[in-house]
Amino acid sequence: MDAVKKELLMDAFADDYMTPEAIELVARARALAPKLAERAREAERQGMVPVETVKEMQEAGLFRVLQPKRWGGYELDPRVFYRVQMALAEGCMSTAWIYGVIGVHNWQLPLFPDQAQQDVWGQNSATLIASTYMPVGKAEKVEGGYRFSGRWAFSSGVEHCEWIFLGGLLPKRDGSEGFEHTTFLLPKSDYRVEHNWDVLGLRATGSHDIVVEDAFVPEHRTQRTNDHSDAGCPGRAGNPGWLYRIPFTQVFQRAVSSACLGALDGAIAEFRRRAAAHVGKHGAKTAEDVNAQQSVSEAMMTSDQLKLVLFRNYARIVECARSDERMPVEERLMQRAQAAQVPKQCAAALSELMRACAASGTYKSNPIERIFRDIHQARGHIANNTDTYARIHGAVMLGLSNPDPFV
Repeated sequence: MDAVKKELLMDAFADDYMTPEAIELVARARALAPKLAERAREAERQGMVPVETVKEMQEAGLFRVLQPKRWGGYELDPRVFYRVQMALAEGCMSTAWIYGVIGVHNWQLPLFPDQAQQDVWGQNSATLIASTYMPVGKAEKVEGGYRFSGRWAFSSGVEHCEWIFLGGLLPKRDGSEGFEHTTFLLPKSDYRVEHNWDVLGLRATGSHDIVVEDAFVPEHRTQRTNDHSDAGCPGRAGNPGWLYRIPFTQVFQRAVSSACLGALDGAIAEFRRRAAAHVGKHGAKTAEDVNAQQSVSEAMMTSDQLKLVLFRNYARIVECARSDERMPVEERLMQRAQAAQVPKQCAAALSELMRACAASGTYKSNPIERIFRDIHQARGHIANNTDTYARIHGAVMLGLSNPDPFV
């Protein structure tokens, strides 16, 4: 049975969102996966997803899944976006990672004033945007905008992009105490890339530092990230679809965890191939090892269960966006904690697969070794801080206040 059709049958919440157009996009991503797997080791050596790969993803229309139709996009359900990401991750998690964090920007830019959208997509609607949202930018109010400076870490895939979203803090618009997270939009000419990405895993993401020195950012290139009102998302006037009514965190949080699921599936497939053929030094086939049998079964169950939660939660998110219902904070916190759990549970399952590969499995020639490092690297992302988000949800469920400004 075709893998996409099988996934749809497994998804109890698949209704009209998997249109023929959506099915075709997922199929294109799945068709790319073997190429990505062939390139993965060299991409890791180079510290960058190949330009050729990004071009192929663009030609396949994959970056346009969440882009508005008025800008040549498909404006599809976010579940399509995550299916594409997971399919890519079966071949190369680094490629799927930059797809997630770059592709999700085509959802956020439509929330900006129309002039910002024109600035980026007016000449070429395929232009890509990088990001690093940590709120370290220093902004000084000047006529027409802000003087902006700072240094940010972890800008995945930045070398493939012409613009960037950078995080900073601005005083609250209503004049009350405190600050609110703001996304600043800058062109490539206003920042420089400090090439310092030398880490354990996800090495091909090229998640380098970004430096900005006293750049001018006009007011229309800013957006209050957590202001989900129409006033806070002026781009909705030209992009009125329900897709752009989903709160930021509910879209972004899965963009940095779902690649782990696809990568786990890729590791499972590789493990099954390896176990069927590999004979250890003591003359026993890996497939006959009870540890291998248990590990692969538990990894497959982990993948299945995590996907069910992903699709179920998004069915609810879409329902709220369509009906303009505000999801209760307790439910939003639960979903945030569940998203952050994905890398932790995938890492645990993959650790058992690595153990069952035995000593010979630790060679670089074993793709599972790379996936093991990639998933453990993904756990370091702040949005995947499993314990923090579980505790926040637990605290609120026990009657305390919510300290998470993004939820």
